[in-house]
Amino acid sequence: MPLFTRSTPPQSTIPPDDSEEALLARIAGADRGALATLYQARHRRLVRFLSRHTRRQHVIDEVINDTFLVVWQKAGEFRGQSRASTWIMGIAYRCMLKHLRDHKEMPCADQAPEEIVLSDSPADLVELHDWLDKGLARLSPEQRDTLELAYGFGHSLEEIAEITGTAVNTVKSRMFQARIKLANLLPNLGGERKTP
Repeated sequence: MPLFTRSTPPQSTIPPDDSEEALLARIAGADRGALATLYQARHRRLVRFLSRHTRRQHVIDEVINDTFLVVWQKAGEFRGQSRASTWIMGIAYRCMLKHLRDHKEMPCADQAPEEIVLSDSPADLVELHDWLDKGLARLSPEQRDTLELAYGFGHSLEEIAEITGTAVNTVKSRMFQARIKLANLLPNLGGERKTP
């Protein structure tokens, strides 16, 4: 049974008087209201990240619910060695990998990001989405995840290593290889357009 339903639209911000770390401390004390607040604050970013792996909304919802079940059960184990958002993203990442492995599914390669705001022109935005998606689709899932976590969510290399359960040097290598691949691919995919 899902912890949360889609009947209440998730909010995208945390109330100023509650940091995510404070919410985790309250969750560790079995505060369901704190769990709901944290869920609402993280939901949109998790949907955006997980939609890189699957287009099926019910799978995304299931993984998010699994993630927050783990948060509920393990909040007392959070020691603040990373940001709370990094800890939660790591849980979601592992839940998604487990789901894909258990259901023998391949991650999708061509899911468009939910939002990119770089131009006022809708035509330019559509062109940019298409161009970037073509390039990202040619990266390995690990390289796409690394770029998404770094540029889409603003995580540091250390945080990405923690989220993905890999060494920092592995993250650096994936980032380097992805950049090289995109630098070579994007000009050809977009005609005369240059890499961003």
